[in-house]
Amino acid sequence: MADNGGRREEGEYNLFTFPFSSKELNAMNDRYFFTLIPMKKRLPALLCGLSCLLAISCKKSGGGTVAGGSTVGGGTVNQDTVGTLKSVANAGFPFGLAIEYALFKQNEAYANLVKREASVVTFGYQMKHGAIVKDDGSFNFSGADELLTLCSNAGLEVYGHTLAWHQNQNGNYLRSLTTGGSGGPNLLPSGDLEAGSSGTGSTLFTGWNCLVGGTASANFAAVAGNNSARAMQVTVTTPGANAYDVQSIGTAFTANTGSVYRVSVDIKASVANGKVRLVMQNTAYQQLDITPTAAWDTYSWNVTVNESSPMLRLNFPASGTYTIDNISITDLSSAPPPAAAQVTTAVDSAMSRFIRTMVTRYAGKVKAWDVVNEPMMDGSSGLRTNTGTTTGDLFYWSQYLGRDYALKAFQYAKAADPNALLFINEYNLESNTAKLDSLIAYVNELKAKGAKIDGIGTQMHIGINTATSGIDNAFKKLAATGLKLRVSELDVRINPGDNSNFTAGPSELTAQANMYRYVLNSFLQNVPQAQRHGFTVWGVADSDSWILTSQKKTDAPLLFDNNYGKKQAFYSLLLGLKGK
Repeated sequence: MADNGGRREEGEYNLFTFPFSSKELNAMNDRYFFTLIPMKKRLPALLCGLSCLLAISCKKSGGGTVAGGSTVGGGTVNQDTVGTLKSVANAGFPFGLAIEYALFKQNEAYANLVKREASVVTFGYQMKHGAIVKDDGSFNFSGADELLTLCSNAGLEVYGHTLAWHQNQNGNYLRSLTTGGSGGPNLLPSGDLEAGSSGTGSTLFTGWNCLVGGTASANFAAVAGNNSARAMQVTVTTPGANAYDVQSIGTAFTANTGSVYRVSVDIKASVANGKVRLVMQNTAYQQLDITPTAAWDTYSWNVTVNESSPMLRLNFPASGTYTIDNISITDLSSAPPPAAAQVTTAVDSAMSRFIRTMVTRYAGKVKAWDVVNEPMMDGSSGLRTNTGTTTGDLFYWSQYLGRDYALKAFQYAKAADPNALLFINEYNLESNTAKLDSLIAYVNELKAKGAKIDGIGTQMHIGINTATSGIDNAFKKLAATGLKLRVSELDVRINPGDNSNFTAGPSELTAQANMYRYVLNSFLQNVPQAQRHGFTVWGVADSDSWILTSQKKTDAPLLFDNNYGKKQAFYSLLLGLKGK
């Protein structure tokens, strides 16, 4: 059994395991028949009670049959296996699961299980910055849109995760906003598109050759630009078989081979899923695809040029109307460092654009969001920040925007959808009191500054050895804020010691079931019903848990085994949600 600090909850005892210590017997819940019997007389009474349980163990109860004599939550014989987790969650909050895009789309057993057991789902990755934002700063919603449609068609509500985090971001794009400056003069002066005639082709925009060929049907025109008199407008009625069938070719410029150049261009489009392809080519070929939005936006491409006289080409391989303006190419190797104010403005703009675009796009479909994720440090805690360099998907908003980065994030989300519930989400609150207190203090600070914070998510990536007193303490302190609370990412490691030759046995599975049940019971006991927003387990089957796939641990932390079979932990939660 898990060490519960000297006390146990209903359903957490395996009555068929001997011997019991006097401490264990004294700690048992008063629902059991021997609680008031003097200690020296308890064993006969216990044996009598056990014979009664054995006598009924083969009978039906509550419409369900005994599941092969298995124990539930390490306690009484499981006599009630009827129902799904979502159908019995009658405590005023939905039951949820975190899901993965490829599995939900391609694995029928996985998808059917999710549809059967959950009423709300959280995307493990598809709504994060790194999944949406491309290297040029443009957005690709295809994966998120498809998964949301699949879930909506299945009657599943989607919880939004996550808008401002320091991981799972397009770090390359965000760091490009903080390094380099203008890079000196524009090497493509014709990129302002101001010179030209009212004709077509090479005479329409000086320095550009606008072409339509193959099977494509399209036309070029000069229109008012982004704070300029002229811009290039391309209307593609029928795309060609090749991306270059509709293209505009710029003048070659002189480059230093091996140097990094920044291509910057303002674009807007009439369609949501259009495409503009930037191509750097003379003899070598490099490309970047952009999916522009309906509003003017600036897209940047840092490209290492490997020839001395390249040309920038604009290809239009998709239907729609595209307006292009303010094209520049600058040499970053000669760029002075940007001023601090420029960096702050650029980073703030990138965060605002991502949050506003996401929340606006899914308004009414996603009714609650993790706006700020994991803002506090571990250890003695305090606000998470970074003073060194970052690589990969890491980027710390607070490093450039200070303590108020979270305030800005909540303000942007509220402006995009005033009706959405907005949460702050954190881990280790049940095991680190300093972090718990720091988070609550930060939430109070943000609210005092006017942030709309509706709730707090406590992730709860825990193990069978997690101290239950810390779980109780976290729920009590969080409930005292008066905000909504959700168990947002629960999983229970069964091998927290990382034993390399570990195999889960009956005792570990029982301890895991105990811990899942304990979290649920503590949530119900310590959080008022009006504040309970949800209870989500972070994953479906053990084999697809992030603890195995990302952390590469040997473990079995979820409710379903590798074959999608129900584990003891499932039945423990099922009974707990039924209030039994």
